[in-house]
Amino acid sequence: MEQKLHTPEGVRDIYNKECETKLALQKKLNTVLHLYGYKDIQTPTFEYYDVFREEIGSTSTQELYKFFDREGNILALRPDITPSIARAAATLFENEDFPIRLCYAGNTFINHSSYQGRLKENTQLGAELIGLDAIEADAEMIAMVVDGLKKTGLKEFQVSIGHVDFIQGLMNAADLQEEESREVRTLITNRNFFGVEELLDSRNVKSNVKEAFRILPELVGGPEVLDEALRIAPDLNARLGVARLQQIYRLLKLYGTEDHITFDLSMSGSYGYYTGIIFRAYTYGTGDAVVRGGRYDHLLAKFGKDTPSIGFAIILDELMNALNRQKISVDTVHQNLIVYTEETEKRAIALACNFREKGRNIELIKRETEEERVIFEAYARRTGASALLYLRDDEKIEMVNLKTGEEKIADI
Repeated sequence: MEQKLHTPEGVRDIYNKECETKLALQKKLNTVLHLYGYKDIQTPTFEYYDVFREEIGSTSTQELYKFFDREGNILALRPDITPSIARAAATLFENEDFPIRLCYAGNTFINHSSYQGRLKENTQLGAELIGLDAIEADAEMIAMVVDGLKKTGLKEFQVSIGHVDFIQGLMNAADLQEEESREVRTLITNRNFFGVEELLDSRNVKSNVKEAFRILPELVGGPEVLDEALRIAPDLNARLGVARLQQIYRLLKLYGTEDHITFDLSMSGSYGYYTGIIFRAYTYGTGDAVVRGGRYDHLLAKFGKDTPSIGFAIILDELMNALNRQKISVDTVHQNLIVYTEETEKRAIALACNFREKGRNIELIKRETEEERVIFEAYARRTGASALLYLRDDEKIEMVNLKTGEEKIADI
């Protein structure tokens, strides 16, 4: 027996209702980005390896899918779309002085360890605001995330905001070695603050700095936590970072998004290129963030255009998991089915053409005279159709609303 092929580990086929839902979500989110003045861009699925090299700070080189072209150049499937946008913007908008607003949708590829049980191919939809280092740009990005998630039907979610300079200030004050600093960041990300305390106790760290690390778990909440963060901020950059968060919050209140905003001063960016505010959006039904974003003011300089930038990516696969588990339905295009026989073929095609001119999706299926409606009704339900029009040879149409179960008979 011929062996059936299946997908490699970490990737999967998406079809029928799930695929329709995913495309509908992309359309809804894209509409929000366009309303804010963002313009579409598409970048290649693979790039020269240098675009994602270690010092860019995107993904570990061990997790890249790498291969060679015919000339021997090392190429890589993109693990993250932001470096590709940065590379393109530095080239295409080299002499543009006004802010550049770009949005995109595409798949990313990360070769996670198999035991992690995570998808290796994900679809991201995001936006990048290039050429503006201002609180207005930061607030616009976060407001756009809130509007986008609300557009999908989500009601219970929070955008958690932090600042790279606050955590970095604590690291500098603790005078940690590079390896120790990485370990502390990992412990904080895993919310293992006992581990942080144990590591700091093994070092000659000042008591006030250890106290600041001890308070970190408490610096999660509304704008009131920013006052406490200012009190323990170890240096000027950390204080400026917290002050910026306060200014951003003032603007977010003008956008009317404050109910979905939380601050988390223990947050450190998952990407090495983040330089200022960082944010993630969380909701029920998924174990990971549905949105990741932040400021990356030095990334474009690596591609030849020294300009500040900020962006975010919505991970559609995680968002779909959350919507599904919260039982939030996404409106998709209604599919309709016309079943006909040899005798009613002319009328069926005329009906289909008429409906399609009016923008309704119609699938035509020809049946044998002896085949009963129940066969086609089961197929229609299986494929997510909204309505079934069953043309009989006696000039009658049996019309079935598959959503409500309502039936009626009319003349052809």
